[in-house]
Amino acid sequence: MKPPVFDYVSPATLEEAIQALSAPDDGDVKVLAGGQSLVPLLNLRLSQPGLIVDINGLDELTGITEEAGYLTVGALVRQREAELSDVVRTACPLLHEAIPLIGHTAIRNRGTVGGSIAHADPAAELPTVAACLDAELVARGPGGERTIPAADFFTGFFTTALAEDEILTAVRVRSVGPATGAAYEEVARRHGDFAMAGVAAQVRLDGDTVAEARIAISGVDLAPVRATKAEAALAGRTVDDSILDEAADAAVADLSPSSDLHGSAAYRKHVAGVLIRKAVAAAAARAREAR
Repeated sequence: MKPPVFDYVSPATLEEAIQALSAPDDGDVKVLAGGQSLVPLLNLRLSQPGLIVDINGLDELTGITEEAGYLTVGALVRQREAELSDVVRTACPLLHEAIPLIGHTAIRNRGTVGGSIAHADPAAELPTVAACLDAELVARGPGGERTIPAADFFTGFFTTALAEDEILTAVRVRSVGPATGAAYEEVARRHGDFAMAGVAAQVRLDGDTVAEARIAISGVDLAPVRATKAEAALAGRTVDDSILDEAADAAVADLSPSSDLHGSAAYRKHVAGVLIRKAVAAAAARAREAR
């Protein structure tokens, strides 16, 4: 397959990129970052933009920093760079756990952190991590910069709160403190395939009890689902088999996933419960080791 005909620009600055997105009479405009999602859509003619804005030359959207208790990852940081970063490993172990599950190394070499989040695939790992950690998504448009909480960012199936003339510039999450552990578990037919369901979990302990739990589920709705009832079931309690069962049951009770050729709705719901037990247990165990 070959992509449709489109115009192409490679802006030298972020402001030039925003201007290109705002240009009239270009029809649908798409931003090209890593291209690991957009290029296949172009080749399959599922996306037929009039203009592609290639932002790969914008060095201002790169870099990984930790400052004042926050980890900031530039939107153009390649997933492989984040995967190998000691700063990410220390400040955000959940992100470090999730990235190796994305596709294959060749994909992560080109795919970007911001591109995956802006693409908003409900089965993808990085949107689920962002939802789990209440990430702040930094966007720039003609009106300046704004910060969008993850809870407001993912608005539907492959849909976000980004305006058509805005670009995601960075992802910001609070750095973990002591006695905190994280885990990401998913089920896919083969490594590198899209997950049928996945769970991101982060647990902070106070002694032997859960001071805070964060859980998000992928692949069971039109966007990542924050499992707030499961988080509430864990708060103030010691993690054991009965509590894990209670948290998993609370999380899946309201889920209504759809069926497709990869799995039925009942199967996805069952898998989500199993993954919650595994992810929370692993995160709690790592939190105990980190005390």
